[in-house]
Amino acid sequence: MTQTEIRVRRPHWAWFVAGVAFIALVGAAGFRAAPSVLIDPLHHEFGWSTATISTAVSINLLLYGLISPFAAALMERLGMRRVVSGALVLVAAGSGLTVFMTESWQLLLLWGVLVGVGTGSMALTFVATVTSRWFVRHQGLVSGVLTAAGAAGQLVFLPVVANLAAHSGWRTASLVISFTALAVVPLVLIALRDHPSEVGTTAYGATADIPLPAKTGRIATRALQVLGRASRTGTFWLLAGGFAICGASTNGLIGTHFVPAAHDHGMPTTTAASLLALVGLFDVVGTIASGWLTDKIDPRWLLGAYYSLRGASLLVLPHLFAPTTEPPMWAFIVFYGLDWVATVPPTVALCRRAFGADGPIVFGWVFASHQVGASIAAVGAGLIHDHQGSYDLAWYLAGGLCAAAAVMSLRVTSQGLGKARTAS
Repeated sequence: MTQTEIRVRRPHWAWFVAGVAFIALVGAAGFRAAPSVLIDPLHHEFGWSTATISTAVSINLLLYGLISPFAAALMERLGMRRVVSGALVLVAAGSGLTVFMTESWQLLLLWGVLVGVGTGSMALTFVATVTSRWFVRHQGLVSGVLTAAGAAGQLVFLPVVANLAAHSGWRTASLVISFTALAVVPLVLIALRDHPSEVGTTAYGATADIPLPAKTGRIATRALQVLGRASRTGTFWLLAGGFAICGASTNGLIGTHFVPAAHDHGMPTTTAASLLALVGLFDVVGTIASGWLTDKIDPRWLLGAYYSLRGASLLVLPHLFAPTTEPPMWAFIVFYGLDWVATVPPTVALCRRAFGADGPIVFGWVFASHQVGASIAAVGAGLIHDHQGSYDLAWYLAGGLCAAAAVMSLRVTSQGLGKARTAS
């Protein structure tokens, strides 16, 4: 009788890296958004104004975007494992130390700066770095799944934090966030690797080793040098401009003003908030699907389609608001949710193809423009409402800007954009 050797095929190490990255990104999204459900408890205990507490949230959001390119450069210098572990420790410290707060400036430092820097170090540039180093096949799909982790984090984590804050107090909620962040650190240290060569393999789907970028001594210098080179190309400004409009038309406008706009038309706030939560649910599906499509279709065409459809939906939104939720509004919620951050995988792919090894850092700067656009839209829409008594003009302007973003995406030059290295 002839014995046959049975080999058990072990999963490629890239999937372990992607799994740990997903967990870290889910946590980062939940940690970043958690302060929004702690505003009322902090106001009632300390008497701090909503504006003061919101300032901490604003600092958090701004750093979440602006720290990204520097975090990508730091990952080149120190490695993903060290940076992500350090970021989780910062989040744990920023959240845990809040139980000792007595002054409002401490809130700005802890929730604003420490948590902002920590979560910003695990933002979408982390996605770009993981996919660039560890995946050749299925890059778009993995980008979509990891990007969807952000929406999943808020959907899973925020209700838990809100429930803890309501029944056990905000200090308990803060400590749970702190311990959760620390619990992820061992997983990062065990499974996250900076490069396939560390475990004697190549990137998933690669036929040859992908070299690491050369290490530089100064992190800020590296990030700024990449910005300097990228800013001399039209491709960078087209991508950054389009992504700024993306941020303006999602987080800045819908994320900030959808609930009060619906309430202006007689819809209960709880109903409007539930609709916004559904947007996040469909966002997970849409982003993963977008990642899959990015592996198969020119990313420029995808972005053109996404922005065009988003702009059209915003133009009709003012006519859908009503005291009750009618079928057209349900259709908007489903459609807009599918399109919410579907733009991320194609944008990551274009940065990687146009700028090569600098792609993750370039995407960090493009993502920073996303957050700037969101900030401008959040303030601008509020001013429009204050002066005109409605948000209608804000929706129409956003629709027009999305049309401009579609044109910008389609005008991204094909020069320097290589074809996908492998089919999915």
